[in-house]
Amino acid sequence: MKPVYYFFLLLLFTQCSGIGKMKPATYSSSLDEDTRIVTNVLEQYGGEKDAPTGELMVKVGSYFLETPYVANTLETEGEEQLVINLREMDCTTFAENCLALTRTIQSKNPGADQFWQELARVRYRDAKINGYTSRLHYTTDWIYHNQQKKLVQDVTGNISENPYIKTINFMSTHPDSYFHLKNNAVLVAEMANIENDINHRQYYYIPKENIASLESQLKDGDIVALTTSIDGLDVSHMGLLVRKNNRIHLLHASLSAKKVVITEEPLADYLKDSKTVTGIMVARPL
Repeated sequence: MKPVYYFFLLLLFTQCSGIGKMKPATYSSSLDEDTRIVTNVLEQYGGEKDAPTGELMVKVGSYFLETPYVANTLETEGEEQLVINLREMDCTTFAENCLALTRTIQSKNPGADQFWQELARVRYRDAKINGYTSRLHYTTDWIYHNQQKKLVQDVTGNISENPYIKTINFMSTHPDSYFHLKNNAVLVAEMANIENDINHRQYYYIPKENIASLESQLKDGDIVALTTSIDGLDVSHMGLLVRKNNRIHLLHASLSAKKVVITEEPLADYLKDSKTVTGIMVARPL
């Protein structure tokens, strides 16, 4: 769930909100360390660039096991800019970093500069940083636009015919929960227009009680988004799917574990007792 970090922390949720050469911002002035991590990932997996994308996604995601969970790393003061932080992540930045690094490995010119570009392409509408609302805050919007950019395919509707019918308006109706929206009517109106676009699209979801019976249609490296019953919100958490002992598990940056982990139980069991998670959406990296 990209857009509601403050809300989730308040509720103590157990889940987790034009490109050229650019100098990225960093959350704690550690760009050299982030560059070192990019270099390490490329050295470790660069020889596997022709491997299936899902397989690379799992390997990159597994590289970050034990990485600390930290929320709000994208919420910096001042003008919107590309934030690079591979040292600490929330559920969304974990998924974004894995996708951007995988695409960097598969690129013709793998390196740190390529990773900056791939991350901006994944994170921003039309791959252009143009203010706060150019960032893809809602996960449904993130999936839609990254499918348009041919970075992922929303395969949810191919697996389940259950339409996801819900009015999305959390950010515009809770502006005080967001540093950049608070007391900024112009940005709130822009977010309301984005929400209106989301609400005019058709989305599907897999109800959580159906996940176990549909596991054969899920693949390693799929990006999964957990749909939620919270009013106005589309998704509450993100992660990657990984198959263990022929069952689908969740590889994710966990708020409760405070680090990147793989769930001990299969995803279907992991979600069974959640009072707010209603199911999943699945975006398959291309």
